[in-house]
Amino acid sequence: MLERIKEIIVNSGLTNGEFSDKIGIQKSSLSHVLSGRNKPSLDFVLKILDCFPEVNSDWLLFGKGDRGQVSSPQIPDSKFPSPEITLHTKPQISDSDMENPIDRIVIFYADGSFKSYFSK
Repeated sequence: MLERIKEIIVNSGLTNGEFSDKIGIQKSSLSHVLSGRNKPSLDFVLKILDCFPEVNSDWLLFGKGDRGQVSSPQIPDSKFPSPEITLHTKPQISDSDMENPIDRIVIFYADGSFKSYFSK
């Protein structure tokens, strides 16, 4: 991972100090990682991925895939078909739904937050 972090710094055209400022860490923390004294923390890696969204997380963490290709999990359509949802309407419940009642509904928002609704 150390070499990949160095590659990001070089390709960004930033000095080590500018890079540490951009991702919001102390210069000494970056220096310790680059020298091999410390391993990058999860927070360190997440800050890199947040500031450089074009960097593929699989590439950064594991060296897999293309450096600039942002990875996203691929779910086969046949296994999880896209539901048709109409907002602000009463949901239709079929007899098969009653065999296995709903326990919880979770809504995920674009900002990473979520809200859970539990059955009574």
